[in-house]
Amino acid sequence: MDLREFDFFLPEELIAQEPVFPRDTCRLMVLRRKDETIEHRIFRDIVEYLEEGDVLVFNDTKVLPARLFARKEDTGGKVEMLFLGEREGRWECLLSSSRLRPGQILALVEDPAFRFRVEERGKEWWYLTPLFPCEETESVLSRFGHTPTPPYVKRKDIPLEAYQTVYARVPGSVAAPTAGLHFTEELLKALQQKGVEQVMLTLHVGLGTFRPVKTERVEDHRMHEEWFTLPEESAQKIRKAKSEGKRVVAVGTTTVRALESVVRKTGSIEAFSGTTDLFIYPGCSFQVVDALITNFHLPRSTLFLLVCAFGGTAFVKRAYEEAIAKRYRFYSFGDAMLIL
Repeated sequence: MDLREFDFFLPEELIAQEPVFPRDTCRLMVLRRKDETIEHRIFRDIVEYLEEGDVLVFNDTKVLPARLFARKEDTGGKVEMLFLGEREGRWECLLSSSRLRPGQILALVEDPAFRFRVEERGKEWWYLTPLFPCEETESVLSRFGHTPTPPYVKRKDIPLEAYQTVYARVPGSVAAPTAGLHFTEELLKALQQKGVEQVMLTLHVGLGTFRPVKTERVEDHRMHEEWFTLPEESAQKIRKAKSEGKRVVAVGTTTVRALESVVRKTGSIEAFSGTTDLFIYPGCSFQVVDALITNFHLPRSTLFLLVCAFGGTAFVKRAYEEAIAKRYRFYSFGDAMLIL
């Protein structure tokens, strides 16, 4: 497949710059695959589309305050850091400056006592050695870190709570599973009262989920690995729903990738912890997920490709054209789509 088939023009003013409040008052586009119809609602109306016995599967990962600011000790130049993870005592970071060399020291702006030595540059990020005990990583992020909003969000004063789902529990992501941002405590209670089962898995969202596809052929793209876990209790409830003919409704593309990865790795819907680099694009089959709640995504992205795979490329493209015509808000803080 040619990647150009998944391109489209999006007016810049439709890129949402801040979240809607209350969260569940954003717009909701409902796509029915069976007859290819489109409806326009408000997100809290989603209660009307879910039925008793359906299972909503959420990603309960919690976003880290992963954006930090430092200065080069030798020149004083400012460097923005995005913490991606820690491996073997080194930090993996995206850095705003390319004019760095191994051995340079970076000191945090807020407290220069916290310093890092630049080690080397990989294909997509830098490796830094923290010159303080590794066990202080979580403390450093919590004390000095800022909300790691995506680059297309120009506002840099978004509080971390606004970029966090109300059910976030397990710290580890550098980006939010944004489909879940529309849920409120009140909406979750309304769904529970209707008999809609709610279960959790965890997938820590990393750079790979949002990395643009740069290969001309879709099939040549490779995803970065991301860690996830599906607990036994959640696996049991999902298996039960499937055996009873009830729907499994994934909240977000990260949840889809985790669920479909489990089946590919275990042959069934079993408890599992490990990594996934699953890339879902048109032509891939879905063995677990029956319905999907998602946001409106970047053109030529792995997220848009996944939605096209689930909803049908031609139908999803038509829905996106309608969303643009009706001035839906796009990306992380944008409006939502339910595909049935």
